[in-house]
Amino acid sequence: MPAPNAISSDKLSKIIGTPRAPLLLDVRSTEDFEADPRLIPGAVKVDDRVLSGLVSCATDNAAIVICQAGHKLSQGAAAWLRAEGCPAEYLEGGFEAWKGSDLPLIRPDKLPPRDAQGRTVWVTRSRPKIDRIACPWLIRRFVDPHAVILFVAPAEVIGVAERYNAAPFDIEDVFWSHRGELCTFDVMLAEFGLSTPALDRLATMVRGADTARLDLAPEAAGLLAASLGLSRMYSDDLEQLDAGVLLYDAFYRWARDASDEAHNWPTNKPKV
Repeated sequence: MPAPNAISSDKLSKIIGTPRAPLLLDVRSTEDFEADPRLIPGAVKVDDRVLSGLVSCATDNAAIVICQAGHKLSQGAAAWLRAEGCPAEYLEGGFEAWKGSDLPLIRPDKLPPRDAQGRTVWVTRSRPKIDRIACPWLIRRFVDPHAVILFVAPAEVIGVAERYNAAPFDIEDVFWSHRGELCTFDVMLAEFGLSTPALDRLATMVRGADTARLDLAPEAAGLLAASLGLSRMYSDDLEQLDAGVLLYDAFYRWARDASDEAHNWPTNKPKV
């Protein structure tokens, strides 16, 4: 059982990827981080000695603080945050416990540069469907909760990316794009190292809906129908993204927790 103000890796793994995920603050020492610079999904590297910066990060969120082994750095930073009125826990056993549980870890060198506010910036074609909703959902739920997503005319994606130091995605001839039979969502899972049974199941649905191969998963047709419906409901791309994120939240929880569950109309007829 976790100590007071601590959270286990198993419990944290069930919260990451959901709308109620806390802010994850990685306060490992420079030496520990350089030895293994990977990050727990959604975590941001911060300096525990700049405590005012920690507080400003966590003002609007509950926080989980992560150090190498769950000792003085994370416990001290979490205690400081609580003293400043920010709900905070530390990861029991720290980064080593998470890694030892074979849970996903993200390579930070795969991330685009962050802006002055510490956010990654991504740009793609306007009027998003399937991949261009699924990828921002993945980014915000597992990579960078505060990521900026820009939708522009297809011909302007590269120019906007260059102007604002953003990562272009789901267009031809860029890194974050389709590869062979894989869609951009598949590529992001592979490059970020985010393969899990639930995300892999969701990826098959996305691939089927995005590449007109509805036979890949029975749910692909439903995802396509919902995506096309959303595109008719919203003329504003960001409003459509917000609605689509809820859709993918639901599909993810189904893929993780309910894919074996069936539903039928109950009957009260007496057995003969």
